[in-house]
Amino acid sequence: MAPGWGLVLTVFFFFLGEFSWHVSGAFTPADSYYIVCGSTQKVTAHGQDYVPDSDHSAVSLDASGDGALSVDASSVPSPIYASLRFFPSPATYRFQIRRPGRHWLRLFFSAAAASSAHDLAAAPITAVAAGFVLMENFLPGGNQSSLKEFILAVPDQELALTFLPAAGRLAYVCAIELVSAPDDLVPAEAAALPGGGGAVSGPPLAALETAFRLNVGGPAVTPENDTLGRSWATDGAFLHVPGSAARAAADPAAIRYPPGGPTPETAPVWVYATADAMGEANVTGSNFNMTWVFPAESGFAYLVRLHFCDIVSRAMNTLVFNVYLNSALAVPSLDLSALRGALAVPYYKDLVCNATAAAEIIVSVGPDPLADLANAILNGVEVMKLANAAGSLAGGASAAALLHPVSSSKRRRRAAVLAAGCAAAALAVAALCAAVGCAARRRRRRGAGGVGSAWLPLALHGGGGGWSASLASKASSRRTAASAGSAAAAAQRAGRKFTLAEMEAATGRWDEAAVLGVGGFGRVYRGTLDDGTRVAVKRGNPRSEQGLAEFQTEIEMLSRLRHRHLVSLIGHCDDRAEMILVYEYMANGPLRSHLYGGGRPPLPWRRRLEICIGAARGLHYLHTGAAQSVIHRDVKTTNILLDEQLVAKVADFGLSKAGPALDQTHVSTAVKGSFGYLDPEYFRRQQLTDKSDVYSLGVVLMEVLCARPALDPALPREQVNLAEWAMGWQRLGRLAQIVDPTIAAEVSPASLRKFGDTAEKCLAEHAADRPAMGDVLWNLEYALQLQEAAAVADDSRDSSTNHIAGLILDSSSPPPPPPPPPAADEGATASAVFSQLVNPRGR
Repeated sequence: MAPGWGLVLTVFFFFLGEFSWHVSGAFTPADSYYIVCGSTQKVTAHGQDYVPDSDHSAVSLDASGDGALSVDASSVPSPIYASLRFFPSPATYRFQIRRPGRHWLRLFFSAAAASSAHDLAAAPITAVAAGFVLMENFLPGGNQSSLKEFILAVPDQELALTFLPAAGRLAYVCAIELVSAPDDLVPAEAAALPGGGGAVSGPPLAALETAFRLNVGGPAVTPENDTLGRSWATDGAFLHVPGSAARAAADPAAIRYPPGGPTPETAPVWVYATADAMGEANVTGSNFNMTWVFPAESGFAYLVRLHFCDIVSRAMNTLVFNVYLNSALAVPSLDLSALRGALAVPYYKDLVCNATAAAEIIVSVGPDPLADLANAILNGVEVMKLANAAGSLAGGASAAALLHPVSSSKRRRRAAVLAAGCAAAALAVAALCAAVGCAARRRRRRGAGGVGSAWLPLALHGGGGGWSASLASKASSRRTAASAGSAAAAAQRAGRKFTLAEMEAATGRWDEAAVLGVGGFGRVYRGTLDDGTRVAVKRGNPRSEQGLAEFQTEIEMLSRLRHRHLVSLIGHCDDRAEMILVYEYMANGPLRSHLYGGGRPPLPWRRRLEICIGAARGLHYLHTGAAQSVIHRDVKTTNILLDEQLVAKVADFGLSKAGPALDQTHVSTAVKGSFGYLDPEYFRRQQLTDKSDVYSLGVVLMEVLCARPALDPALPREQVNLAEWAMGWQRLGRLAQIVDPTIAAEVSPASLRKFGDTAEKCLAEHAADRPAMGDVLWNLEYALQLQEAAAVADDSRDSSTNHIAGLILDSSSPPPPPPPPPAADEGATASAVFSQLVNPRGR
């Protein structure tokens, strides 16, 4: 790694100023439009002059009823945001194109110029250009400035950019850039992730939207210092474990672009001259990666461009590492010096992948197990969304459908025809289902001596078909000799086996209005069984990355686990190759929705403590109450559900894992879980213990206290990771500074101290330093007692009572005796309520 980071960075900024003139002349665009909209005079920004849209001779505007607004340029971050043009009806800018081909299109938005008479902050904008939908109902975000950047293949001598306002609203734009780009900037064909179906070419690569562009390990690069006017942000907000990376830098003059390879248009020298290298390089036996996590949109593919340049090695062939994308091995044994024949020579790799089920793009680099030196680097990342099959970067509608909507009368006629067709199809399906149901009942009566039953045990010990058959063979191979009564009891605990027809009836044929949420496994529906029982129905998505393994795990775990603080499995359905799980319905939904983003009233501090205690009891039972311990592996606020009485229950056991045997200290397994909650030691070493759940619960405790997400990339870098940020305040003894303002006045200092100390122990870097879940439970109950004691003391002062015997008023007082361990069958009769078994952050 390059020594003297501070000195090298000083040199870096010196070259940044000295060499700007050299790189700026490397590419001359044939088309170059810099337009400021709604302004009456030219403005300068990013080293470019922006001309008013009414003055440019090669730009025309087709609009009716449009208007202009402006504000003082000193009140906005750039003068291009000081004015805007708004449109009450569709409006089109037409640009004359000198050279068809790849073009940058950048659109700038800010509602700061809006007057009180124009509610532009809530104005959704749709835009279409070059036959592609660029935005659909995009909300720029109040008075904050926003930039949307696209790279389009423009085939004609004119580009029409059309803005479409929502009904009764206004569309607007502050500034437009349309600039030629090198045609080879986007490849004609890009390799798909292994297992992704081969190379991607053609229309999907004709329109891309920049989602993220990072200068990894270095400072931000502004448009003035990029030959194509791009901005490169820093990577800190996206680095999953900040301590996993160490910055490296080299003299920019030492970077040598190879003939026929990357050029300054690929990425500027400032990107290749800095990097992140591994913070724990060359540790023997280390199984450690650096990982960056990017929010993405499900249903879209992304072109991920990774930039590399070996600026850390002192000799050839001493840096060999693996590159992972969405946890799949994308580039094995990457040796940069062998590929380029020298050090400090840029290289990049393009890969296409879909967003994960958790709506993320995950990039990791780590050591090659076969290499002698355990190090890896990354210099830059670009993540670009690809147009979908409809030619859209924002939704399912095509440009033609948005530009030429069907008339209302035609829509009514089509709707009537469609309704009639659906009714006929529904009758046919109902008749078929009835016939199949009758035949099935006759077969059951024959098989059971003429005695039919709607309650069927889960096929854990043989028989059945479909997914149950696979489940049965798996369980059968493991079981030892057991009595028929024990087998029957286990099957009965597993619950009822439903038919697909019963599931469709319970959910109104998968009514969209009954959808509670969408997770990694599939959709979750609210349902009602034929006996009136309200349930939550989780239906597997065949295209999901999760499937049979998670389905089996959930059934196997919940069929042998019963506890008041675990969500109960009522039954399942594997009819016609479906994977459907039926749970008790949790009326008050996930804990997260009561903390932020759910529109619910804030929970009082005492109730939050009770919920944390309930979750800890459920996890303590998992770790100690079963014959073999169970590690949940995905503890988070969306997997802690609340019933009608706000009793907490732990849910979603699809990732759960049996704990280590008595002679083992851990379970070696691939890393799974949700970023923001992952135990860093498990993430580094892939060694799972019950202390991994303890760490995740520690994050939940801070989430409960602060009422903010575990990861929030929109915040300043030091605040992105909740656990790290909160522990900084805790170590300073100032945890009260970040308590959720809605409960700050009611939290007693003694309760907060005990709660903060408990969370700090849970979030210890090393598993050996964390308490067992039983100790966490004990400490949380103690924090609740301290809170109740303070409340009683306050009441006593109000009633002029000076002494109350038997109450512990100070966290330094002797603690109460620990609670008894939970019984294995505690709460076997669970509440008949539920909410969303949904996983918004991913596995």
